[in-house]
Amino acid sequence: MSHHLVLGAGGVGRTTTAALVALGHTVTLASRSGRVTEQPWLQSHPDGASRVEVVALDAGDTAAVTARARGAASIVNAVNPPSYTTWDTDWPPIAAATLAAAEATGAGLVIIGNRYGYGEVDAPMHEDDALRPAGHKGALRADMWHEALARHEAGRLRVTELRSSDYFGPGTTPRTSYLGDIVVDAVLGGRTPFVPVGRPDAPHSWTYVPDVGRLAARVATGDDGWGRAWHVPTAPPRTFEQAAADVARLAGVRSRRVRVLPRPLGTAAGLVVPFMREVRETRHQFERPFVLDSELTQRTFGLEPTPWDEALASTIAARRATSVGTVTGAGAAV
Repeated sequence: MSHHLVLGAGGVGRTTTAALVALGHTVTLASRSGRVTEQPWLQSHPDGASRVEVVALDAGDTAAVTARARGAASIVNAVNPPSYTTWDTDWPPIAAATLAAAEATGAGLVIIGNRYGYGEVDAPMHEDDALRPAGHKGALRADMWHEALARHEAGRLRVTELRSSDYFGPGTTPRTSYLGDIVVDAVLGGRTPFVPVGRPDAPHSWTYVPDVGRLAARVATGDDGWGRAWHVPTAPPRTFEQAAADVARLAGVRSRRVRVLPRPLGTAAGLVVPFMREVRETRHQFERPFVLDSELTQRTFGLEPTPWDEALASTIAARRATSVGTVTGAGAAV
């Protein structure tokens, strides 16, 4: 049994914590607020409640992160900055603090990454593909990985990066699941899904959040995953149209046609809406096939993605429960 520090108490942080507890380990789960209302680790282990300590922590505070990491076998950076428009200022101190803490304590560093660094692609993405970011967000994430990998290769720390496509699943927080917020909720609510960028018929990979947690726990507790990036096991791609039809089928509700904001209108909206301005550099991901190949990870670690229908059904149940909870006054995870 070992101890682990998980930074970020969103969906990925919580599922990683649950997966670590299921393997018999203990966890310090840190978030800005130090509060969490969803605790999936209570179902992971008979003694789950006593195996997790939830604390308040600024992930950009080097001294605080280092202090919490002492005695930990790994640091899992599952932080999600609060605003999509402030990555350039939010990410550097977090990256610096986690690297410094890993070096100072000897804890392995598991970075929860994404696929922005690949840029505009013409084929399924593989872990060994060159990073050719198409904008400043992708460049920021690529630079974070290159610095971490350079320190690993210099023998200063152990690091890995786990790359996912867009998240969906139980426990995703607001504005972190394009599929959940825009497609699933709309179909369940009897509304037309209205997508701000993309094409309804472009194949796209969607990563189930519990699968991120399972891989993070596996790598954090092993000796065979360090020094390279891995793709989280991800089911075959689905278009927006296919996903909307699947939601309707599994939920037993009327199917809805997906509508997309015309590209010129999205570009014009970027002049006045910060989010629409920031999303310009990633809209190619939804306008052409954007497919994550996870075969290497699946082969190496013996992990398979949760089957699409099973994952989507769990997501539907969770979104319905959250909707009921909102009406009756129940809170969401902080």
